[in-house]
Amino acid sequence: MGCCESTFLSETHPEKQQQHNQHNQNPSYVHGGPPASADAEGGPGGVPPFSEFSLADLKAATNNFSSDYIVSESGEKAPNLVYKGRLQKNRRWIAVKKFTKMAWPNPKQFAEEAWGVGKLRHRRLANLIGYCCDGDERLLVAEYMPNDTLAKHLFHWENQTIDWAMRLRVALYIAEALVYCSSEGRPLYHDLNAYRVLFDEDGDPRLSCFGLMKNSRDGKSYSTNLAYTPPEYLRNGRVTPESVIFSFGTVLLDLLSGKHIPPSHALDMIRGKNILLLMDSHLEGNFSTEEGTVLVGLASRCLQYEPRERPSPKDLVATLAPLQTKPEVPSYVMLGIPKHEEAPPALPQHPLSPMGEACSRMDLTAIHQILVMTHYRDDEGTNELSFQEWTQQMRDMLEARKRGDFAFRDKDFKTAIDCYTQFIDVGTMVSPTVYARRSLCHLLCDQPDAALRDAMQAQCVYPDWPTAFYMQAVALAKLNMDKDAADMLNEAAGLEEKRQKGGRGS
Repeated sequence: MGCCESTFLSETHPEKQQQHNQHNQNPSYVHGGPPASADAEGGPGGVPPFSEFSLADLKAATNNFSSDYIVSESGEKAPNLVYKGRLQKNRRWIAVKKFTKMAWPNPKQFAEEAWGVGKLRHRRLANLIGYCCDGDERLLVAEYMPNDTLAKHLFHWENQTIDWAMRLRVALYIAEALVYCSSEGRPLYHDLNAYRVLFDEDGDPRLSCFGLMKNSRDGKSYSTNLAYTPPEYLRNGRVTPESVIFSFGTVLLDLLSGKHIPPSHALDMIRGKNILLLMDSHLEGNFSTEEGTVLVGLASRCLQYEPRERPSPKDLVATLAPLQTKPEVPSYVMLGIPKHEEAPPALPQHPLSPMGEACSRMDLTAIHQILVMTHYRDDEGTNELSFQEWTQQMRDMLEARKRGDFAFRDKDFKTAIDCYTQFIDVGTMVSPTVYARRSLCHLLCDQPDAALRDAMQAQCVYPDWPTAFYMQAVALAKLNMDKDAADMLNEAAGLEEKRQKGGRGS
């Protein structure tokens, strides 16, 4: 549980308290539930609602923040690192930015700022989907963009540089992102540069949401290279909407030249009408001189010393939109990357037991028979009760479980759900088998979301129990998450094989 407590949420933002409650009651809602209401602006697959993550979730997703999972999204150094991760609950890839407590000493302020940025949803943003505020930890969670940064494609390319039409598209899409943010009352963006522009699974450029967070105490709003810093920021240390336009101008210079050129030097070249010297030699003349002239002129306007002389975000879009010459060509083609396609479900890598076979066939009747036969033998050792704990409440709880078992055996699944829920709600004993049985009951009652939650709870109680993974596989398949279901089935089969080799029955 984070230190941004429910009382704070309910006092200041009732809608946050509602989502906070949904987080506790419905993990699938937080991590992979219905798309945001603004999904028309969302990315492929929909963007989940903004929510609070547990530190345990993010540790599991990033292999305990392993150095192997560090990505260079923003070009930042420790301690403000960005990690790639994959949520265990729904297999969604995420990007996690880790701050120090010194960066945000006040947890409420951090939560407030995160919620403000988290309201934004747009197809031109790598959207913020959550945060974690736990003890000294300050973490932001965003959509993961798998195809690197503009800096990588411009400055460190291996196969091909970015062609001219794609550079124009990058400029337009980022300008559209700035227009959207301004229209939503978030006009300030900190240190806009080529590392903040990311490419999604389809190769479309997106603006990282991390730059929308206010300046943190242990970091600067701009990089240490003063040549690229807006002159007014050097004077008073404040970021203004006009400062963002200056930074956009430096990105235009990057797109034009394919390298870092100090704005003052670039402006000297422009005034001397040495535009061809400014252009990236790797383009080899494969660009329109007219379009290049327009882009150079726009960069020059953005880099004006006086903030009031710079264009607005809408002016940027108005200038860049007419330059788009290949709107029908997908971004992945222009970037020279493979088309993003959902991989087909993997074939089982381990021999399947009768339970595995039943789950792979989605044979709920066979799964039911196996769970009835297995009874509670896998619960051994999960509960050790003292004599004092055998209270009347305990006897009532066990009686509820017994009634649930009879109903489960007799295929009265709605009654079984009610009885097992009575047992679970008391909370004195924790039974992975009850969760697995209730999960199957939910599946048979056409409630796959609830089934997935119960299967995950069974795994929490008994982390290496193959049945918990098998039940998750079936629930994921019912939710049409076929690749994730196949991965989970393989994981379950691997655990089962390992148990058998260890001499323990399944």
